[in-house]
Amino acid sequence: MIKSTIKGIGFHVPDNIVTNDDLAKLMTTNDEWITERTGIKERRHRENRNDSQETTAYLGFKASEKAIANAGLTSKDIDYIVFATLSPDYYFPGCGVLLQEMLGCDTIGALDVRNQCSGFVYAMSVANAFIKAGNYKNILVVGAEIHSFGLDFSDEGRGVSVIFGDGAGAVVLSASEDENAGDILAVNMHSEGKFADELCTQFPGSKFGWSDRMRKEPENVTNKEVYPIMNGNFVFKHAVTRFPETMQEALDKAGKTIDDLDMFIPHQANLRIAQFVQQKFGLPDEKIHNNIQKYGNTTAASIPIALSEAIEEGKIKRGDLVLLSAFGSGFTWGSVLFEY
Repeated sequence: MIKSTIKGIGFHVPDNIVTNDDLAKLMTTNDEWITERTGIKERRHRENRNDSQETTAYLGFKASEKAIANAGLTSKDIDYIVFATLSPDYYFPGCGVLLQEMLGCDTIGALDVRNQCSGFVYAMSVANAFIKAGNYKNILVVGAEIHSFGLDFSDEGRGVSVIFGDGAGAVVLSASEDENAGDILAVNMHSEGKFADELCTQFPGSKFGWSDRMRKEPENVTNKEVYPIMNGNFVFKHAVTRFPETMQEALDKAGKTIDDLDMFIPHQANLRIAQFVQQKFGLPDEKIHNNIQKYGNTTAASIPIALSEAIEEGKIKRGDLVLLSAFGSGFTWGSVLFEY
């Protein structure tokens, strides 16, 4: 039986630390306001918001280098890429092909996943299916984001802009027939598109316009269309419902219970959501890893960054049962349960 084993993992964030006090210089806010609502104390932003070199694909490249080295492989051993992001370098093509070129991989397939906060969970689910179908041996799964270039750092946009950060995480998922190797035991993916407008960026797109509108009537392109919008309370209420559902579904599918779990890594959307789920399942502090305090919400990158950090810190060891769960724009949500 072919197993899907996490062979290597790594993450990369920009050096530039942006604290809540730094944001208070740009908009009417303060550390207490941000911390109370999100749990975030700081996040990483690339040094120059208009930097054309430190891109989403570049962050993914730096994280991928670490993951491939951690797996004891080279870029030539990678035979497929799945890249999750909502902030690609170009409108098209996607970041997967850019990463393939940066790494110097062979002319392998590169798939882009656009499922926002659930992007990495979806990407892992796809990679797992490819591995277990016998199609590929070593798949590089990446979640990366540069949010800082596209946020409204004014009072109008503060409810969203204080939340997001830049970063990337990567995993090498490999095929193995070793009976002692780890394996992905259960996955699930869900969506509810009727709530798409509750958390989205509208422009550019075929619904709200594209380059012709920017060229002919730029004065009519509003901040609401260009910058991310979020109905925070609405999203929160759905998240605290869907998180427990997807978690329980994964455990049930694998014939496991919450007591079997060694580590839960939620998408880092809001510390209050994670704490609600922790309390609902009765998870002790040592069985959940949160790092939103340091990095903010890095969307598709948040789970692989947190997973990599937890492994580096010795919180996750080989053989441990680990659950990854996410909820976000779309709405989309899902989980991956695996033995590391």
